[in-house]
Amino acid sequence: MDRTEQLARLEDSNEVWDVIVIGGGATGLATALDATTRGYRTVLLEQADFAEGTSSKSTKLIHGGVRYLRNGEIGLVRESLRERGRLLRNAAGLVEPLAFVVPAYRWHERIFYGTGLALYDRLAGDLGIGRTGHLGAAETRRRAPNLRKRGLHGSTLYWDAQFDDAALALAMARTAVAHGAVVLNHVRVTGLVKENGRVGGVEAKTRFRGREFLVKGRVVVNATGVFTDEIRRFDEPEAEESVRPSQGIHLVLDQRFLGGRTAVMIPKTEDGRVLFLIPWKDRLLLGTTDTEGVEVALHPRPLAEEIDYLIRHAGGYLEARPTHDDIRAIFAGLRPLAKPPQAKAGGQSTSSLSRSHVLYSSESGLVTMTGGKWTTCRQMGEEAVDRAAEVGGLPLRPSRTADLTLLVPEEGGPSEAIDPDLPYQRHQIDRAVREEMAMTLGDVLCRRTRCAFLDEKATSRCAPKVAARMAELLGRDERWIEEELDSFESAL
Repeated sequence: MDRTEQLARLEDSNEVWDVIVIGGGATGLATALDATTRGYRTVLLEQADFAEGTSSKSTKLIHGGVRYLRNGEIGLVRESLRERGRLLRNAAGLVEPLAFVVPAYRWHERIFYGTGLALYDRLAGDLGIGRTGHLGAAETRRRAPNLRKRGLHGSTLYWDAQFDDAALALAMARTAVAHGAVVLNHVRVTGLVKENGRVGGVEAKTRFRGREFLVKGRVVVNATGVFTDEIRRFDEPEAEESVRPSQGIHLVLDQRFLGGRTAVMIPKTEDGRVLFLIPWKDRLLLGTTDTEGVEVALHPRPLAEEIDYLIRHAGGYLEARPTHDDIRAIFAGLRPLAKPPQAKAGGQSTSSLSRSHVLYSSESGLVTMTGGKWTTCRQMGEEAVDRAAEVGGLPLRPSRTADLTLLVPEEGGPSEAIDPDLPYQRHQIDRAVREEMAMTLGDVLCRRTRCAFLDEKATSRCAPKVAARMAELLGRDERWIEEELDSFESAL
């Protein structure tokens, strides 16, 4: 992906594109990929980096949603399991099967959870991963050695999938570019262009050099997650709120606090939340929280009470209990909990296509997709493009993404490690800048690699070296290095 070439394709302000997508998270990338593979001339613009917001701060699971079963949301679970199977096939190497145990500390829990998870298997059908089964206490402890022994009757074993969310986002961007799309990070949409009362394009500005663009299009799709209403108000200044953000945080601990390669799900803590303990990149992810009433931000801050909650509840299920001093890294993201705006008589078309996401279009033709989750983003992209083609008067063409293999770069040979406590090497920094549009230190240390998500102290230690190498590749000076280091450290 060559950033200079991509920017050059936007130079002609008289050119009319078929689909303009605002937002470079999971939903926006899935929409752009679906549109360009149908043959629509497609542009995607992201104000920050690809997946810099919520989409790089997930629980790293591609899953059907076991907890939705208890709410009777069978259709949502079936859709999610179907999409899970497609991602395992289309993004092999980025999405991998992962075994879970649900520990039973009451005699009846294995029967209760086993019944629900057997239904989970049946809903997956031919796209299932492995069979649900019952494990005794000894086998449960073999799989998760640090799980609390006292009162353990055994567990229920089931299967879901795991991924690197930022890497999958980049694979989607790379694949969209390979199919002809213009896909750009660090380009902010500053307004919508209207002609005769219809949305017909966007005004945009690059983050670093302030280049301005007028990009015309037959239809514009708003896929900006928690920033949805900001874009909608370019169209309708008095638009009501349609997204209520909820914050989820994760703690990263040493892998010894789990001890095995099998994840653990606690389906109901004392306040009814689900607790996950998940092995990921030789660490342990502990999450998540569900905190409402938070402000919309690109880099939300974890709250002290959220950290305390996770440490306290994890300690109730582990022999060796983690403390605050054991935390290697913390990350927080905002879920864009969606609610459709009220339909206006004879005007705005509103439809909630799924409990997992909401799709609608305004009177002036702005298509908005919000809500949802990583697992179902391909389906969301397909539905968004179906609606966009209808609104924009595009020739109707079927989606091609259900069986589309995503492009993943080949790993280079071994080179100098950037830090002894991090699993990344210098050639990965070079590739991030030269081939993957990395423009900031955060782009490299948070998303092209996952350094900051694995060990914040080690990342701070290697940041000056990485910034110096980036400056060399980008043609930047010492002042740029200092500014990047200051900006990066303040965001950690």
